[in-house]
Amino acid sequence: MTSPAPVLVFMGPAGTGKSTVAGMLAGRLGWDFQEGDDLHPAANVAKMAAGHALTDDDRWPWLDRVAAWIDGEITAGRPGIITCSALKRSYRDVLRRDGVTFVLLLGDPTLVRERLLRRQGHFMPPALLTSQFDTLEIPDADERAIHVDLDLTPQEQVDEVIARLHLSPTP
Repeated sequence: MTSPAPVLVFMGPAGTGKSTVAGMLAGRLGWDFQEGDDLHPAANVAKMAAGHALTDDDRWPWLDRVAAWIDGEITAGRPGIITCSALKRSYRDVLRRDGVTFVLLLGDPTLVRERLLRRQGHFMPPALLTSQFDTLEIPDADERAIHVDLDLTPQEQVDEVIARLHLSPTP
């Protein structure tokens, strides 16, 4: 029996560079890429844009959409990369499958806040960053996850993920 095609879930608080690094990696490997924020129900986007943190009840439908995307990649036998904050273990439990690895991008909250303040055109206001760091549960040793430090450049982060997970482009 063969193992499923790998699916990477780039996780962490807003502003850590999930979309940038995941997109770069997907391009380098030739893998499918899905921006997880695009799967949020409109009500979630409006709530966050208004400066209100999502509740668990708000997140479950979104996580179900993210899980459905992962299932589609696995069923099709395609490797893929998706972004999703996946801040709590209970959220990651919804997404966990054979072949799924979580890639946590994390660093100094001050650096992340500076990045959020420079970001334009995104619904997530910097005011919600503290709630994201407060909610974050670092993956435990029994979860298939790696941690990539924000002190590296995005290209160095891509190189580190490739090296640590022994990844290669899709033929």
